[in-house]
Amino acid sequence: MRATDVITSATRNAFRSKLRTTLTVLSLFVGAFTLTLTTALGAGVSDYVTKQVASLSTGDVLLVTPATTTDTTEGPTEYDPDGRQQSSQANPLGGGTLMNDDDLDSIAAIDGVDRVEPIRSISVDWVASSDTSIDTRYELSVNPTSSIGRSDLVAGAQLDQEAEDAQVILPEDYVDALGYEDAGDAIGRTIELGYSGADRSERTTEATVVGVARTSLLASGAGANQALTTEIADAQAVPGQPDAYAVAVAYLTGSGGDGTVTDDDVAGVKVALADADLAGQTVEDQLGVVQTIINGIIGVLSAFAIVALIAASFGIINTLLMSVQERTREIGLMKAMGMSNGRVFGLFSLEAVVIGFLGSALGALAAIGVGSAISSVAAAGPLAALPGLTLLLFDPLSVALVIAAIMLIAFLSGVLPARRAARQHPIESLRYE
Repeated sequence: MRATDVITSATRNAFRSKLRTTLTVLSLFVGAFTLTLTTALGAGVSDYVTKQVASLSTGDVLLVTPATTTDTTEGPTEYDPDGRQQSSQANPLGGGTLMNDDDLDSIAAIDGVDRVEPIRSISVDWVASSDTSIDTRYELSVNPTSSIGRSDLVAGAQLDQEAEDAQVILPEDYVDALGYEDAGDAIGRTIELGYSGADRSERTTEATVVGVARTSLLASGAGANQALTTEIADAQAVPGQPDAYAVAVAYLTGSGGDGTVTDDDVAGVKVALADADLAGQTVEDQLGVVQTIINGIIGVLSAFAIVALIAASFGIINTLLMSVQERTREIGLMKAMGMSNGRVFGLFSLEAVVIGFLGSALGALAAIGVGSAISSVAAAGPLAALPGLTLLLFDPLSVALVIAAIMLIAFLSGVLPARRAARQHPIESLRYE
């Protein structure tokens, strides 16, 4: 029997018992459907995080905080007037400890650091347009870490941190509210910001809109350059209180000929920071934590699909064992006519592979259809505020790998029944009643 005849015969024999085979295919269908959806979910979220890293990270900055302490000594810590202050609000990266000017000097002295700028949190009460007919005031929050990277812009340019004039990047949803025709129309316009000083007095300042940013899951609020941040932070600083900072930004210089910052440059600065009892993280490091959590959740969901596939594998074993038993005389006749043990083994193994292919292919196709519909509805509804996020991203290679993996599981499940069929003695098989 030629190979093509074996394949044709295996496909036909797989459906001798249509009901039994259909139920087995459906059990594989459930596993393939679930696994394809979870794989697409992971690909969609990973793709979005990757895009955000590319748009938010400049690649040459480190977010520096005091290192988290692991002091296990008993009793309270002795007060050191020259030491670091403790923040009234816990810092998840630095454990509530604040850096001082000595820490900034230590960072600036590290080889590979071009300059260091402390991040000073500011509070803005409202924003209003200065040159449109809209005079309504709107609440506005300023992202304190907008200086460490780039915004995902709809229009305009990034903030110039070395400029002397105040600059802002507006969130996209403020464009219509402030009376601008579109994002491009907002560029170059002047807005008015209202805030409270340290003495609780109401103050205002003006800033130029240099860019309009898309809404992002990983960055929120307006962006402000150093000039604007310094102006408001100085007005909100309490007189006589020593300078203390929760986070500072270290701008790095590259060792390459073109000044590019390499991974080795970043690693070297991190080691030097650790020696100074400080910790440095890149934007990629911080988003990597988010990615790890997401991967963990997707892994748990994928585990349910794998459990379903394991259960389905027992269904394949049962289906083929019953088929071997029902076709004992047929197996004996084939072997008596000269079919080798390998051909018999291949015949029944291919039946398992056919069942695996049908279940996995149908499950994957159904997942693509349902998932694409869900992604379209989500993009137009709950996820409309997150442009660029494809909730379920179906990569052809990933789908093909899911189908191949399930076919492999089906093949392995068919090994035992196929071996039993191949070992049948032709004379004894022909005598089987």
